[in-house]
Amino acid sequence: MKIITILSLLFSCAVVATAQEITYDLTKQQPMYSETVGYGYDVVEAPTAKGNSPFYFSVKVPDGNYRVTVRLGSKKREGETTVRAESRRMMVEKCVTKKGQFQDFSFLVNKRGVDIPSHKGVDGKPTQPSVVRIKPGEIGSLTWDEKLTLEFNGASPCVQSIKIEPDTTTITVFLCGNSTVVDQGKEPWASWGQMFPRWFVGISIANYAESGLTATSFMAQNRLEKILSVIREGDYVVCEFGHNDEKEKGPGTGAWYHYSVALKKFVDMVRAKKGNIIFCTPTQRRFFDSEGKIKNTHGDFPAAMKAVAERENVPLIDLSAETKILFETMGVEDSKHLLVHYPMGTFPWQEKKFSDNTHFNPFGAYEVSKLVVMGLKRLNSPLMQYLSSDWIDFSPSQPDNWQTFYWPLSPVYDGKKPDGN
Repeated sequence: MKIITILSLLFSCAVVATAQEITYDLTKQQPMYSETVGYGYDVVEAPTAKGNSPFYFSVKVPDGNYRVTVRLGSKKREGETTVRAESRRMMVEKCVTKKGQFQDFSFLVNKRGVDIPSHKGVDGKPTQPSVVRIKPGEIGSLTWDEKLTLEFNGASPCVQSIKIEPDTTTITVFLCGNSTVVDQGKEPWASWGQMFPRWFVGISIANYAESGLTATSFMAQNRLEKILSVIREGDYVVCEFGHNDEKEKGPGTGAWYHYSVALKKFVDMVRAKKGNIIFCTPTQRRFFDSEGKIKNTHGDFPAAMKAVAERENVPLIDLSAETKILFETMGVEDSKHLLVHYPMGTFPWQEKKFSDNTHFNPFGAYEVSKLVVMGLKRLNSPLMQYLSSDWIDFSPSQPDNWQTFYWPLSPVYDGKKPDGN
């Protein structure tokens, strides 16, 4: 046993020091994660041989993209496994295996920490090392840490092995935005950005969004600077801002100056690094008028984004228009099932009624992620060559059935509403 432990530690060090490919055999005993060991079960207790509870496995790795290959299934029992990465990014939606059957899935995971190394700035000069000024609520999250974390969930999660290897050539799609885009780390909140990876194979989705941010505060917290430190020619940056920008007060604020100037900065800096930029107008809020139509709560902000996009030749996805159709199609009552609307007692830990008309639940996030994919398709985006083979075209006028949507709850939750509105 001591020899096996020592070898495991050596392999773990190889992952951290040289970032070489390594495989973890989950049919054998594995430790709980610690910084000393550098890999192991994490967040909740380790799984048992016959248990059906969700579990996590983390590996300490440097920043970058990693190709993860999981073998799902078991020699001893039937399995039903969902795989998520980091803060609940959907990777494998649902894998059903018979006893003795195995299925392999390969996907790309972007891992990052807060440190920003010195790099060639947009002006061509070296920058000084700095850090992303994350918000207090992000400290200790799976989004900004030293490890790559996988969540295995489902009615009967069965995992044979995990292989992790660095990938330095793949295209990265960086997501910028607020609470409607971010990888929401806790139930019952969700955003389209964390569902987006489900629809692509062979590219990495790096979600830098955070609740409560505006286009300017995103830059002020050095999130864009972090992207610029790692972006490569041919990568993509997708921006959705507006919800919180609308609430800024003071001289110079508003859609046609402060917001528009910030968007122009995104365009200039991303293009200076030879990246591709795409805009998304803000998702609608669920506010209906007396005739069952969605009220426009965004003012001139969608129009201002469209104006910048037209002037700067930026591809644009009109999520404002698409989510309006989605809400109106589902109607006043059923549209609640897209958002965090739950009566008290829906969840064992829930202490009050949830009635949020801005923030999506997993089903709503899933639907909006499809709208983004369809937007890319209408743009004839080169990203479509990486679309998953099981993709089926989607229309907001024909939404999926919320009653049959499958999302096994993660064992982490929070009744507190995300920042922003």
